[in-house]
Amino acid sequence: MSTRLLIDHRAGVVRHPEKMLRPDNPVARKPDWIRVRAPTHPVYHETRNLMRAHGLVTVCEEAACPNIGECWSQRHATMMIMGEICTRACAFCNVRTGQPDPLDAGEPGRVAEAVGKLGLRHVVITSVDRDDLEDGGAAHFAAVIAAIRAASPATTIEILTPDFLRKPGALERVVGARPDVFNHNLETVPRLYPTIRPGARYFQSLRLLDRVKQLDPGIFTKSGLMVGLGEQRLEILQVMDDLRVADVDFLTLGQYLQPSVKHAGVARFVTPDEFKDYGGMARAKGFLLVSATPLTRSSYHADADFAALRDARARRAG
Repeated sequence: MSTRLLIDHRAGVVRHPEKMLRPDNPVARKPDWIRVRAPTHPVYHETRNLMRAHGLVTVCEEAACPNIGECWSQRHATMMIMGEICTRACAFCNVRTGQPDPLDAGEPGRVAEAVGKLGLRHVVITSVDRDDLEDGGAAHFAAVIAAIRAASPATTIEILTPDFLRKPGALERVVGARPDVFNHNLETVPRLYPTIRPGARYFQSLRLLDRVKQLDPGIFTKSGLMVGLGEQRLEILQVMDDLRVADVDFLTLGQYLQPSVKHAGVARFVTPDEFKDYGGMARAKGFLLVSATPLTRSSYHADADFAALRDARARRAG
């Protein structure tokens, strides 16, 4: 068991109290195509220190992303707003769960300042779920977008939001702030929601993405799936079709990696050839852009992907 992933040593608390009584799922040995090197590049440490200096949280660290060394060495970091404690308890996620702290009114300004210091052309902003807030944190998302626009007008903004379940008007507030990319991950197939994503509802997430395009067709929409949780190929293909009906532009597919023995186990490691097949099927279904590799994550190579999205839309428009 990795105590680093179960105990938050900075706060001295258990990260996943709701998981502690669950039976252990042994963590399977990763195949060679999953392995990544430990971060050593000096720019990695510069990025890390900048996040610390501004009191910012990143999903890169909180979710134990395997690409953190590569991304931070290129000054790419996905900032996680509204604290580091989530009100949900998804079986796959390493973000700490519990009762969140009040919102920090100074956070939008600090995020914008960090974006400027990193010199980001494209930034990804995500958050914990905040079911405790009346609007799910929608106004805070809008404030962060506005602060970045004011401080770095040339920076394009991608957001990765919660599902705003039972939060009327929240989505409209966020879309009204005009992010360039609106991402919300379906994560897995509908059959696995009760065990993998129990606090969410598949069709709520799907409707959210559909509604974004209804409100503002100019915003790129994006969603991601994990594989290796026990889903079947036909189920993945059906989710692709559902996303295309919602006019989602960009699909990411990556291998689920188990954070600890208390998280959902890996049913199997999907091979690179299978990812290539999934990618081909998704492109044939009409997505503007697809990223399907074992190490693909929602914000991996997000800046280059945004440029590719714009080019793909321009080509399709003729």
